[in-house]
Amino acid sequence: MSQSPDFPTNKEPGSLQRDSTSLSASLRELINNPLFSDVKFIVGKERRVVHAHRCILACRCKVFNGMFSHQLQAAKPSHEHQVPFVLADIHPDVFLAVMEYLYTNHVTLNNIIALEVLTSAVEYGLNDLRKLCVEFISKTLTVELGCEALQAAVTYGQTDLKQKCLAFIERFTEEIIKTQSFRELSDLGLLSILQSDQLSIDEVPLIQAVREWAHVNSVVLEVPVSVVALDVVKGLRLFLLSPEDLTTLEKENMKDELIPESQIAQAWKFHALKKVNEAQSYLFQRRKGTLPREHHHYLEPPSK
Repeated sequence: MSQSPDFPTNKEPGSLQRDSTSLSASLRELINNPLFSDVKFIVGKERRVVHAHRCILACRCKVFNGMFSHQLQAAKPSHEHQVPFVLADIHPDVFLAVMEYLYTNHVTLNNIIALEVLTSAVEYGLNDLRKLCVEFISKTLTVELGCEALQAAVTYGQTDLKQKCLAFIERFTEEIIKTQSFRELSDLGLLSILQSDQLSIDEVPLIQAVREWAHVNSVVLEVPVSVVALDVVKGLRLFLLSPEDLTTLEKENMKDELIPESQIAQAWKFHALKKVNEAQSYLFQRRKGTLPREHHHYLEPPSK
């Protein structure tokens, strides 16, 4: 009598996977699809209805998981959990981009919505989406959007994006300071620019750009120019200015008191003593675009 053949007895499970493209394409068909949808969102000022599926959003995003769990716990027998969520502060196109990512792990971006999608990614705790937004924004920066992207990076603590924006602004400083988004920077956003040694601009036009920024924000905030610019002007490098430059600056400063008199007096003191204050050595550092002036050889550190 013949014996049965011996079969392998390894009971370890095996994990097999095919190309996920077809899965992503299938899930894409469900985006904003009322078929089998069990949750609605009323989005933006347009009050656009967006259909979604709780199980997908809940497993992909902790914020949505919490929203749905809270709604179910508070629901009454009258099917209160069927009430749509109202999201008035987000544009429908931005919300749909977030939905696309949650359903497919892909996102379609353009310069119009990228910054707002980044904001939503941070708010919804979607770190991989945040990284995709940072990558896209970094590769598509323009003179008009440079400061707007920097402001978003500063506001939401996006260090990687901030560094890439600063590198872009350093290359195109003269063009950047003429944009509306430059004048709309916060004081922290502007100060992050002024701290750079690599700005491709001389200090005189840079000071003028800061003055224009301060006047715009003075009107918006309804406070004096000197108050708006109190922290920002500390990043101006008055020690780079010649005596002639300082004289002109003082005349301009009499009109709006942009820069404290004590700060200008320190610059005059340097011209008199020709001595660098080591406690403020960064303010004596020439920028990439600083034009040469006769007194600049005094800015060099003493030889050892």
